[in-house]
Amino acid sequence: MLLKKENGWKNEAVVEKKEIFKFCEEYKRSLDLGKTEREYVKYGLSLAKSHGFVCASTKETLKAGDKVYYVNREKNLVLAVVGKENITKGINYVVSHIDSPRIDLKQNPLYEELELAYMKTHYYGGIKKYQWASIPLSLHGIVILSNGEKKEIIIGEREEDPVFTIPDLLPHLAAKYQGERKTGEVIKGEELQIIVGTIPTTLKDDSIKEMVKYSVLEELNKAYGMIEEDFISAELQLVPAFKAKDVGLDRSLIGAYGQDDRICGYTSLKAIVDIEGIPAKTAVCFLADKEETGSNGSTGLQSNYLEYFTADLISKTKLNYSDLDLKKTLWNSNALSSDVNAAVDPLFKGVHDCQNAAKLNYGIVVTK
Repeated sequence: MLLKKENGWKNEAVVEKKEIFKFCEEYKRSLDLGKTEREYVKYGLSLAKSHGFVCASTKETLKAGDKVYYVNREKNLVLAVVGKENITKGINYVVSHIDSPRIDLKQNPLYEELELAYMKTHYYGGIKKYQWASIPLSLHGIVILSNGEKKEIIIGEREEDPVFTIPDLLPHLAAKYQGERKTGEVIKGEELQIIVGTIPTTLKDDSIKEMVKYSVLEELNKAYGMIEEDFISAELQLVPAFKAKDVGLDRSLIGAYGQDDRICGYTSLKAIVDIEGIPAKTAVCFLADKEETGSNGSTGLQSNYLEYFTADLISKTKLNYSDLDLKKTLWNSNALSSDVNAAVDPLFKGVHDCQNAAKLNYGIVVTK
């Protein structure tokens, strides 16, 4: 009669500890390889291709058992396995987001003051700003040069790479300046600036007034062919430079950047690539962007991209496609919104309804 809950590790008949830890090693690798949504799409696409998924645009028709993928602006990845049933009877969607809170460079970020070079930033998503000061940060992203060439930039992940940091005040200097600030303003948004250089250029040119700034531009030009104007066409993001690590003496936890929501993105990917046989209903894994800012834009769930790729699937599996087919399919479909939730921490259990909150090691969370 009563609901019984039990710590999953206690059920030795079910728990395969070696398999669990093996699964998590690849999960940690995915977090290290995919610290931005672009990088995670790249990782997911590689995984999908290794399991037989092909680009949907290469297929004029689809039949039961076919595996296809769609990529939207390098920030959405959709994997689909065509089922046995008529697609208008519905699709089973699992949807996860793969963007995470971070710090973005502004479109004109570089400046010099007191012979120090800094870059201005803007935070993306809900961050605790003070957590981002005085830690090693890596720079990830792309830049489109004036000749149209796209350059991928990753600085701070290799052992030999430099890292970046947001300077903070020394404790004995901070008391008067930061001591009276509220928690959310210990570090203010406009103070989230990274230091990028201190050595002036050796170039002898009287027209150069900001010599440290110019020295930074020289480094970027040498490595990537960039000039200052190219920041306007760049999409550059700062993320923690840490690697995913086991936490605790029993290694039962994982500490890493971006687990909200790449933990669900990874398990969704694994679920669809590991499908054996042909499912009854068409199965779709949809990795989305922009959840941290309200699911807006052409890569967020408020766009019509879901309708677009669903219509494409229908038109390739069914003759004489019509708009009514899309409406029927969506009406008959089921969707699981796969995202993280917070487990009860005994240090802060007052923020939860403990009877209904998730508990660590007690299985999958279902939120209503």
